[in-house]
Amino acid sequence: MSDKTSPARRLLWVFPGFGVGGAQVRFAALANRFSAKCSHCIVALNGDLACREKLAPGLETAFPDAGHEAGRMIPAIAHARHFLRAQNPDLVITSNWGAIEWAIGARLAGLPHIHTEDGFGPEERSRQIPRRVLTRRLALRGSRVILPSRTLHRIALDTWRLPAKNLSYIPNGIDLARFANATPAVLPPGKGMVIGTIAALRAEKNIGRLLRAFAVIRAERPVRLVIVGDGPERAGLERLAGDLGVAGDVVFAGYSTQAESWLACFDVFALSSDTEQMPLSLLEAMAAGRPVVSTDVGDVRAMLSAQNGDFVTASDDAPFAAGLRRLLAAPLTDIGAANRIKAHADYDQEAMFAGYARHFRVDLQ
Repeated sequence: MSDKTSPARRLLWVFPGFGVGGAQVRFAALANRFSAKCSHCIVALNGDLACREKLAPGLETAFPDAGHEAGRMIPAIAHARHFLRAQNPDLVITSNWGAIEWAIGARLAGLPHIHTEDGFGPEERSRQIPRRVLTRRLALRGSRVILPSRTLHRIALDTWRLPAKNLSYIPNGIDLARFANATPAVLPPGKGMVIGTIAALRAEKNIGRLLRAFAVIRAERPVRLVIVGDGPERAGLERLAGDLGVAGDVVFAGYSTQAESWLACFDVFALSSDTEQMPLSLLEAMAAGRPVVSTDVGDVRAMLSAQNGDFVTASDDAPFAAGLRRLLAAPLTDIGAANRIKAHADYDQEAMFAGYARHFRVDLQ
């Protein structure tokens, strides 16, 4: 990463995995925006590089096999320190708990370091694990920590007890123009309003909750459900749809890069997660002018317009189904328009780019 043709800033990113997720999609947007200013070395500890598809052609990137001492913290820290010192980037950026050994390794190597936290897996959805709290408290005290949600900022300050001067709240942003006047995806023939979601089909997204709520509504009126996304839970969710007797009215669309087209054919967007912080899918739904039913997780309530607030529910099946029922009877156009206005007011990606550019010491001009 040191040849003379490289851009001025050499950034080394460490992700637990570089599959398509919120942190990785945000990185791709940043890398594309900073293309003339930075080179990027991306370490994916689990070897998953699926998010490469979102990087613009011509970016100066490298994807080294850095190796990883999985499950052995001390050897993993030593390995990370050695690797990072050999690379000697201008800045190391680590992502989430899965890269915590590399955060420690960056500090021990004496390298400038930023850590980003985007949320928690199912094992920390209801409580912080004490060992991880203590590790974060010690490992991240000397680093800049960037957080996309107010909820995470409060946890970092009050639970991890990190210095306030080291914490930066930078909300996620998206390309709002992409969601204006999108061409709707083509759905199979069917009757009724379309409820839709876009999510990785993992346990913490709890798409089963959405299927069960849909089955309740489907017993009352014609409706359809579209699930855009893929992941390890898909086969079980397809079985659940069959067991609930609604398989004929559920479309499993699989993974798609065309969120704007799917959102254009939804009447209502549903987010049924057990844990989130600042989900990009919610921002996309807002930009597309969709009303939302959601569990009350992370910053979701604050992200949505005031008009949508009555449809943020407890993270249980019954209130979620009741919220969906109420939303389908509400003035959807008005709620969706209010969400679009809030997205344009608060979540333009250029504001996000400017926030990261300050910490990365990148000139956006």
